[in-house]
Amino acid sequence: MGLFLIEEIPSGLPAEKAVAQIRSQGGLVCIPHPFDRLRPSALKNQTIEMLLPHIDIIEAFNSRTLLLRDSTKAKLFAQTHGLLTGVGSDAHTPSEIGNAYVEMPEFNGRDEFVQSLAKGKIIGRRTNPLVHVISSWAKLRKRS
Repeated sequence: MGLFLIEEIPSGLPAEKAVAQIRSQGGLVCIPHPFDRLRPSALKNQTIEMLLPHIDIIEAFNSRTLLLRDSTKAKLFAQTHGLLTGVGSDAHTPSEIGNAYVEMPEFNGRDEFVQSLAKGKIIGRRTNPLVHVISSWAKLRKRS
């Protein structure tokens, strides 16, 4: 995921190419829901390790991550490697909006964002696991 981009990056690129394009724009690289073993879109551990020199932010909490130990692993990884931490509600339904956020000082621009995020406090609650059933049902209805 890229923050502070000037141009859109096409979806479907390999992670290395997406990160290179984010960096070429002076953007910040954030890895969403890392180490989430139940999410097919999560990057594999070896990919995260390979990209480590280019990562700015690790999503340390995602309210839709079912296994709490996956979020714990992400937080420890960020601490071990001196990375900033972010969060994601990953809202698919209105009731999920705001399940996770970072309370941080106001900022203007990329550099102040980095400083502000470093001072931020993670706030989050896990989404009810039943919401995954609702999301799956909605996908099935959309296909038919």
